[in-house]
Amino acid sequence: MNIVRAADIELKDKLVALNRVTKVTKGGRTFSFSAIVVVGNENGIVGHGLGKAKEVVDAISKGVDDAKKSLIRVPVINGTVPHEQKGKFSGSRVFLKPASNGTGVIAGGAMRAVLESAGVKDILAKSQGSSNPHNVVKATMDALGKMRDAVSVAHDRGISMEKVFNG
Repeated sequence: MNIVRAADIELKDKLVALNRVTKVTKGGRTFSFSAIVVVGNENGIVGHGLGKAKEVVDAISKGVDDAKKSLIRVPVINGTVPHEQKGKFSGSRVFLKPASNGTGVIAGGAMRAVLESAGVKDILAKSQGSSNPHNVVKATMDALGKMRDAVSVAHDRGISMEKVFNG
């Protein structure tokens, strides 16, 4: 999993989920908001974050700041992922599968935001188990973090690219 610094990258943010939370006190109800945000440069870098505040705008901006701290680099080859991968977080399980050119992003809401922010154009994805957006986003990030392209596999094993494909 390659960790990236957010200093010199232009990132776009996407709001995945916004939740209004109520706290009941003797003075009445107090409302606050929690926002799950995904940021990415749509070219192989993506991160997620959670922000909580009394106002929606503040919660989103806190989420963006948090997301910039958890950026990872994802290998995107010809608009898709290099291989099949499963990811898991808590009760959510996700399955990512490469797709041919022109397929599009076949994925549910929370997964779609993460994959599009990472710059994936064609992918088949399935979310199983819990559909809680927090867990689905983290499971998707887990799967993307485990992705490896052929160059990194060859480098890690200390062999040539031909040997990776020919055995």
